Amino acid sequence: MASVISLKKLKISDMAYFFYWWRDKDLLKLTSGELKRISDQEVKKSFEKMINNKRDSHYLIALNNKAIGHIALIFKRSGWFETQIMIGDKKYWNKGYGTRAIKQIIGKAKKNGVNKIYLEVRPNNLRAIRTYEKCGFQRAKIKKYPKNKYLPETLKMVLNN
Repeated sequence: MASVISLKKLKISDMAYFFYWWRDKDLLKLTSGELKRISDQEVKKSFEKMINNKRDSHYLIALNNKAIGHIALIFKRSGWFETQIMIGDKKYWNKGYGTRAIKQIIGKAKKNGVNKIYLEVRPNNLRAIRTYEKCGFQRAKIKKYPKNKYLPETLKMVLNN
């Protein structure tokens, strides 16, 4: 059976996955870098904020209907949107599912008239950078965050239309 990747609008019952994903040290090292354990209340508050925001689009990445990650398109300003992705279940890393999910969210965005999409990634996360390049993103610049001790800089990548 061919593996089917689908993006499903997040719903409140999906919160359970985030309790695991947002506490996984390997994932945190690749994303926020903040390794301090997040409380149940903080997970709940952040998750509810995500699904109640009407400007942003948050999806569960499902492989044959099994939740394996999260992808979002977040409104920024001047018509720009930031995409963020996390394959939360590590046994599905390096299998091309992230690439397929990114291509799907780009397709959804373009159908809705969104063409200005960027993302930020740790400059040393070469696996993710290769994925983003396969999806049409180009390296734009290094962004500095001097006040963030966990993530002092990111590589900004912009979708090449």
